[in-house]
Amino acid sequence: MTDAATTMLPAPPTGRAPGPGPGERELPGWLRWVAPIVVGILILAVWIFWVDVLGTAPRMLPSPIAIAEEFVRRFPIILDDMKITATNALIGLVVGSLLALLFAGLAAAARPVDGMLAPLVSALAVIPIVAVTPILNTMFGASSQFGRQAVATIAAFIPVFVNVLRGLRQTRPVHRDLLRSSAASGFQTFRVLTLPTALPYLMTGLRIASSLAVIAALVAEYFGGPADGIGTAIATYAKSGRAALAWAYVLGGIIIGLVFFLVTTLLERLATRRSPA
Repeated sequence: MTDAATTMLPAPPTGRAPGPGPGERELPGWLRWVAPIVVGILILAVWIFWVDVLGTAPRMLPSPIAIAEEFVRRFPIILDDMKITATNALIGLVVGSLLALLFAGLAAAARPVDGMLAPLVSALAVIPIVAVTPILNTMFGASSQFGRQAVATIAAFIPVFVNVLRGLRQTRPVHRDLLRSSAASGFQTFRVLTLPTALPYLMTGLRIASSLAVIAALVAEYFGGPADGIGTAIATYAKSGRAALAWAYVLGGIIIGLVFFLVTTLLERLATRRSPA
């Protein structure tokens, strides 16, 4: 393949949002970090005022201070359950993403395969997690984590498949013809054109799927299976009226979701950042 053909190809999309328009000012980098922190502090202040000062909050809404005390006091136990939930979500995210990559590649390469997969993907997209989770937990046994991992896999599969398939179809025929006329092999075409074009879509799908996998794992734990995990603990302590401890486990679930989201967001930025001029 000649260098001229490569230079004539358009730059792959970076996945970044467009810059500020005319008359608009871009926020400084420090403000992007400070603003969410300020908003979070304000929410906590209102929460504490509502619960501890006014005393009109619902019974199952304890003070953030009480939640923090329970979280610190029982952190070793909460951490063990966080590991279970995070492992289920991670397995679901990895397996679901790999399956999505495989089937998206097949669908992009062959229209008949796409036609066969479209109804299946549509059916998976509308499956209610709360309905299928008890069935899977019963099917694979009360001591197996497989049902929970399967739910997380289904949740992660959909956004990755849809985004990757869209990315693989973004290459224009004229660009493929240009590489073909330059004697580029199939692998070269994939490396120079298809992969850079589809990569931002893949990373976006992973970022969305990471949050969905955590949510699906939590919901799956809530509806039965082994007696461990964040979702199981939340259900147990909420039913017994131990609101502060239940919310402490909710905090553990939030931390898992934030870690997954931040890691995939960082990977997305690393994979889609613009090359220096």
